[in-house]
Amino acid sequence: MYTVMGITGRVGGVIGHDLLTAGLPLRAVVQDAVKSSRWATLGGEIAVAENGDVDALTNAFRNSEAVFVMLPPNADPEPDFSHARHLIDAIRQALASTRPKRVVCLSSIGADCESPSLLTALHMFETAMVSLALPVTFLRPAWLMENFAWDIAPARERGELPSYLQPVDRAIPMVSTSDVGHFAARAMQENFTDERIWEIEGPDRYSPDDIAAALARALVRDVRAEAVPRAGWDPLFRAQGMRNPLPRIQMLDGFNNDGFRFRDGGQHTLRGNVTLTEAIAALVRES
Repeated sequence: MYTVMGITGRVGGVIGHDLLTAGLPLRAVVQDAVKSSRWATLGGEIAVAENGDVDALTNAFRNSEAVFVMLPPNADPEPDFSHARHLIDAIRQALASTRPKRVVCLSSIGADCESPSLLTALHMFETAMVSLALPVTFLRPAWLMENFAWDIAPARERGELPSYLQPVDRAIPMVSTSDVGHFAARAMQENFTDERIWEIEGPDRYSPDDIAAALARALVRDVRAEAVPRAGWDPLFRAQGMRNPLPRIQMLDGFNNDGFRFRDGGQHTLRGNVTLTEAIAALVRES
């Protein structure tokens, strides 16, 4: 059995389809069996489990050849990351009880950095997974292209791309969630016995200016990237409803000051196939 957490998301959905296409038995870990019933229709088994429910996750992971695990995104964590700690502990306990043959863990570029930021939760996640002494592949993707879904509305309405990645002409590694999902499915099927780190990026590196150009092409209108002054981030994020914006700001600083890097200068990254233009066009079609 190949068990997938987060299967209703972008990465998990790709994993599920790849595993079924390969003719492998799929167990979809979901929180709502009715809303996720299409996976049963496609031939998968459904396991209902809340993210922090140790007993339910243990039942979901039982008798698995491979398990894909992830934390739900949380841009506004508690100062002590207490909720993330709770979820990590639940996943760890469930894996410790069931001992699958291998684990694939969704992490991120920068998760190996000990400086505090939004990625601290993933640093803790990796540490907990290593402590299990199970074969594990850590997926560390670059900045996700699908993060720019939030920027479609201002680009469409005002021709603006408010950018927290700065300067706007600086290219950084980016990757589509589709490519991440394909690599995750591949990792689940490989017979490995040790700890592996797969760093993942797309076919090229892109800047906010490139994002604006891709949005302009997809929306058929002029779009310009504008750097949002850093001094205004905290009050702006709080006005948007965030209670603790500091970790998000620290993460953005990490990307902007080149604090988050691939090992060996990215010489050994795995390269996906989805271009920025393709990813942005797909997001615009969805919007």
